[in-house]
Amino acid sequence: MLERVLEPEVMDTEQEATEYDRMDHTEANGAFVDRLVALGARGSMLDIGTGPGHIPLLVCERIEGATVLGIDLSQRMLENAEKHRTGSPWSERISYKHADAKNLAFPDEAFDAVFSNTILHHIPDPLPFLREARRVLRPRGALLIRDLTRPDSLERLQELVSLHAAGATPYQRKLFGDSLHAALTLSELSQTAEKAGWKDAEITVDSDRHISLQRGAG
Repeated sequence: MLERVLEPEVMDTEQEATEYDRMDHTEANGAFVDRLVALGARGSMLDIGTGPGHIPLLVCERIEGATVLGIDLSQRMLENAEKHRTGSPWSERISYKHADAKNLAFPDEAFDAVFSNTILHHIPDPLPFLREARRVLRPRGALLIRDLTRPDSLERLQELVSLHAAGATPYQRKLFGDSLHAALTLSELSQTAEKAGWKDAEITVDSDRHISLQRGAG
């Protein structure tokens, strides 16, 4: 089994934020929002680790009446997200806040839906994050936490980079490879989710590189 090698928790340099914003996430983000729709996500939503804010735009386009608060620990990422928000038709339904996923300053059961795309691998110990996500989600709310999954060998990791980042810059390919190396395995996510109290959620294998912890709206 390939050992987990951590990435920096916060992508806050100008190069990191800019290169990540420029990467083509169209397919993965579209599939993510498709799943949110299928899970019945609606109402007031929290996007944990929003990055450059691509997904809130898609959510507001696809889900009528949805409002999204995106949080991130990186000020640089939030600056890019705000630029995208102000230029969109859904600017009034989206807002952003600098916040730590492991210690959220929101009341219990504050959101109808909580979602997060590919930040688990940035967090050395994801248990506090998963506990906080559960705390701020309403009892019958929808959940979708998707992340990369760590391959079982360096050779497989390199295959995935070649397959899914063929047209990327060398730096973007390195970002993707490092993220795969830092990701959890399905077993690790399952054990952590159980410790966090997510007994009513399921784990799904979504692609050759993605797994999700999810729960449909009741």
